[in-house]
Amino acid sequence: MERTKREPRPKQFEEEIINIGRVTKVTKGGRHFRFSATVAVGDRKGQVGIGTGKANEVPDAIKKAVAAATKNVVKVSIVDERTIPHEAIGVRGASKVMLKPATKGTGVKAGGPVRSVLELAGVKDVLSKSLGSSTKINMAYATLNALKSQRTVEEVARLRGKKVEEII
Repeated sequence: MERTKREPRPKQFEEEIINIGRVTKVTKGGRHFRFSATVAVGDRKGQVGIGTGKANEVPDAIKKAVAAATKNVVKVSIVDERTIPHEAIGVRGASKVMLKPATKGTGVKAGGPVRSVLELAGVKDVLSKSLGSSTKINMAYATLNALKSQRTVEEVARLRGKKVEEII
């Protein structure tokens, strides 16, 4: 019986770690430490996802988070392959993230987890403002919610049963 070595699959998504936290469970026998990881994955072409994972070791938590994020990938509307169609506010918990489309050459004016999610989604020109809580995990999910709410003119026209010219 001949064994063939399996070719490793090329990674279809880039990954970026948003947060790694140490979680402590206090029991009668002492403290029990585990790690939680939040990871964003994307192909920089309009697909992005966020996932979390917990394990006894950091690398295992990251692997679980990547697997969860890959399962939760969503398609995002991008205009001219560089910016978002319209202004939007995403909310998660007490975190709010406002996104605004920007002119060509502006770049990604965002920081922290918001920047990670936007860059992995493939957005190149955008303005953002963080409102409310600055919890990394919630800010990442709020950004994803704002991106999910984006609708292009073509999508709106199709939903309303009209032509693009009638809407513009």
